[in-house]
Amino acid sequence: MAFPTDLEIAQHARMQPITAIGEKLGIHADRMENYGRFKAKLPLDLIDEKKVKKAKLILMTAISPTPAGEGKTTTSVGLCDGLNKIGKKAMVVLREPSVGPVFGMKGGAAGGGYAQVVPMEDINLHFTGDFAAIEKANNLLAALIDNNLQSKTRNLHIDPRTIAWKRVMDMNDRSLRHTVIGLGGTGNSMPREDGFNITAASEVMAILCLATGFEDLKKRLGNIFVGNSRNPDRKYVYARDLNAQGAMALLLKDAIKPNLVQTLEGNPAILHGGPFANIAQGVNSILGTKMGLSLADYVVTEAGFGADLGAEKFYDIKCRAAGIEPHAAVIVATIRALRYQGGATVKELNEASVERVTRGLANLERHIENTAKFGVKAVVAINHFPTDTEAEIKVVQDFCRNMGVEAVLAKGFANGGSGMTDLAEAVVRVVEQGASRFKLLYELEQPIEKKVEIIAKEIYRARSVTYSGTAKSALHRIHNLGLDHLPVCIAKTQYSFSDDPTQLGAAKDFEITVNDIEIAAGAGFVVPILGKMMRMPGLPETPAAEGMDIDANGVITGLS
Repeated sequence: MAFPTDLEIAQHARMQPITAIGEKLGIHADRMENYGRFKAKLPLDLIDEKKVKKAKLILMTAISPTPAGEGKTTTSVGLCDGLNKIGKKAMVVLREPSVGPVFGMKGGAAGGGYAQVVPMEDINLHFTGDFAAIEKANNLLAALIDNNLQSKTRNLHIDPRTIAWKRVMDMNDRSLRHTVIGLGGTGNSMPREDGFNITAASEVMAILCLATGFEDLKKRLGNIFVGNSRNPDRKYVYARDLNAQGAMALLLKDAIKPNLVQTLEGNPAILHGGPFANIAQGVNSILGTKMGLSLADYVVTEAGFGADLGAEKFYDIKCRAAGIEPHAAVIVATIRALRYQGGATVKELNEASVERVTRGLANLERHIENTAKFGVKAVVAINHFPTDTEAEIKVVQDFCRNMGVEAVLAKGFANGGSGMTDLAEAVVRVVEQGASRFKLLYELEQPIEKKVEIIAKEIYRARSVTYSGTAKSALHRIHNLGLDHLPVCIAKTQYSFSDDPTQLGAAKDFEITVNDIEIAAGAGFVVPILGKMMRMPGLPETPAAEGMDIDANGVITGLS
């Protein structure tokens, strides 16, 4: 079966006014803050905790991906449409795309084919300005820090060498990873080393996605750790010491509200927040998810990259903070990714090989086992590509059946919701059977080292964990700050269970090294860093931006 062309998709898209989507959810037009005809902000008072507890939450996760990704967003949107096709009141709740990857290698992140959220162009570009607001709030704190370094009357005596806060921008730009600021004389503040992160990696993004309301938002912003003070009476400095939290929250007054859009089939979708999964929690906002659970009976949400990253953080960080529980999980697998995990090179991904798929099943098996460790029953979605063969699909389905898990072919890209009804029915069966008994992997009272060890051994299957000198110093600082009780948000490669991206399949009995531990006290977690992780991506040799354009009539090309 051939995939639909861009023209066919455009002809299929007949967007409804966003007020009509709101009416389907019982939201009066006067309660919505419209951003044009097809986007709207939703007020937080629409969240109903009683309805939240009654609705069913489905997590979309995946096996370890190929560099191109495995289509979790496409499958999430398609499942939402499929659930509506079989008569369920369903909604999809996703993250917002980051502009940097859109113009870099990844391209857009609004789904694909007939399983998309729209208006795609707006969503992939500036959308409702949430990322811009997060960027401004982040950089306001950076400006206040440098202003305080120069102050003569209100100086907090911050040691510049210990400042942990960086500026951000929503663009891939490797040249800004390490910079020197404050040059040009005393009137330009104090010269010091600094750098930029991408906006999706900002702690403000993580905070926005974990905040439960305005007061919690301000508290978390105030708890951002800035650095050490030379003043013996004030050993550590937080954003609240700079009186930054009020103004930062003011800049986020609209960004905190979830965004309502629609799928190509006119079903409601909420997009809110966008932290990366390999360096942050990789899930949309608590407020966005609770909004969805307040307005629909079934909510499909997504966690970034493989289940060892996004799903673990969804369970141990987001569900813990929000007090919510998933009723089922869908693990997206592609035949292409199974070939890759079984030894195929990137150039061989489209070449049929039952042998490679069979070897790659060890990776899928691990993700199924890990999902079960959280007490969540899984369904496997085989995201269909034209290069898949019946023999390869049968191998996967037989393997999953022997593990007691249903594997369903998902054809949302080519057929929209009608190609996802089998998956929708399988998910509903799991939910109605009450097969999931959600549990967390570790307790907050356990030391940071113990939490890391549990994840490393239980989820990654590591043999042992070692800490660099820098990481040991960070542990000492965490203890002095009284932050031992925080959950851990491990930053590592998405391509392997280990901290080595070349160890594919189901690597085990390896040693992982914690190189450093960053403190995200405002977000409410610490970030052990495994391997070399970058918070500011670079552009590829041929950026996607080179293939994009807009004509005299405003028609956009190359953005997908």
